[in-house]
Amino acid sequence: MSTEPFKPKVLIIGAGLGGLTLGAILERAEIPYEIYEKAHALKPVGSAISIGPRVMPMLKQLGVLDQIAVKGALGDKSYMVNEDMEFMGTADYKTGMEERFGWKSYILARPELHSILKSLIPEEKIHLNKRVLSHVETGEGIIIRTSDNKTHQGHILVGADGVYSGVRQSLYEQLDKLGQLPASDKKPMTYSSLCLVGQTRPMDETEYEHINDEMCRYEVIMGVKKEMCCATFTTAQKTVCWMVVEMLEKESTKTDDGFRSSEWGPEASEAMCNEVRDFPIRKDMTMGFLIDHTPKDVICKVMLEEKLFETWTSGRTVLIGDGGQTAMNDALVLANYLNTLVSNDVEEVQRVLRAYKEEQFPHGKAAVKISAGMTNFVKHDFMGFIARKVINNIPRSIWFMIRAKTCAYRPQIAFLPHVEDKGTHKPIHQPSLETTRPKNMASVV
Repeated sequence: MSTEPFKPKVLIIGAGLGGLTLGAILERAEIPYEIYEKAHALKPVGSAISIGPRVMPMLKQLGVLDQIAVKGALGDKSYMVNEDMEFMGTADYKTGMEERFGWKSYILARPELHSILKSLIPEEKIHLNKRVLSHVETGEGIIIRTSDNKTHQGHILVGADGVYSGVRQSLYEQLDKLGQLPASDKKPMTYSSLCLVGQTRPMDETEYEHINDEMCRYEVIMGVKKEMCCATFTTAQKTVCWMVVEMLEKESTKTDDGFRSSEWGPEASEAMCNEVRDFPIRKDMTMGFLIDHTPKDVICKVMLEEKLFETWTSGRTVLIGDGGQTAMNDALVLANYLNTLVSNDVEEVQRVLRAYKEEQFPHGKAAVKISAGMTNFVKHDFMGFIARKVINNIPRSIWFMIRAKTCAYRPQIAFLPHVEDKGTHKPIHQPSLETTRPKNMASVV
């Protein structure tokens, strides 16, 4: 087998944060790729996202850390009240974090982060209105068919197209017919809560208190009458990112009789807006104020599921996340391994894809566990009561222990100059950095 690097053509499905991160890193590696997005236009929606030590080294390597600092707002604590405006506590979760983990944390509007990553990718490499209908492997590569009845060829297929990934569904159907799909992956995803997200237009201090604060003002309002909560985040753009989470009476799945696809379109978002608009967020303000100051086309209703699939790869196909820091870490680690391919043999392709899954699976499992645990804060049962008490009274030392489990993982791109880590709490072992790093790559930026 040749030891010379092989540059595979990578077909990336989905232009979310995960897909764009992968494209940006492959661009630097000079690995050919194309990104296919089912939407007609790249108009990202969503609320805010926390960007911290887990992705900061990578963002510095990509040269966009200054943009993050300009477009993000520093945040150090959250303020919690209930809908009767009774104070419930303040959680200080950032003080001392930079010293321990080497990097500041910022709150960004998701569209801002999306725009920064998109700027790293040549426009001609992102193809819109390209919903993938199917894929098939050949001896030398993989072929996808898109909704415009066209086919596209490459060597590796990456599904970064969301929780109901078309790539994953196509892959699982093929594996199920062969009797190779684990029983756990056959079970439908359940969802126990709904989430409505949006971002207002820019406002001033007369419209929204704290909008001019230098630090991000992060507020959580817990429901008393219903199992519901609202979170608001001020941004550096003088906007308010917001989300409303509502618990359902019972868990549902996409295959349930009560599920209707019409529940997830623009009309469904408007219906949920009407349902929650009277929920108080200040003594003199309700959610309706934020909704009325938010463009309708950036409001989105989504399901919140908590499930970790066992099957991440088969043949020349591999799955990564589509949003959040975990997805960005997935993209980084996958790119590290793709950059070490020495041939187009499917056995060699599977070697690097399995190595990627082995490295990232524990982090994906931890992320799902954290996400599932967050729903306890909304519930009106005993566990919800305990969760809210703990979050507002937890000693700072315990906070550091909890944060260490996530912030200690600070992966870097192996083939770009290494970034010095100044945190007193050193990064945990990153297999793809040690095993894929070129021997002559020793400089520090």
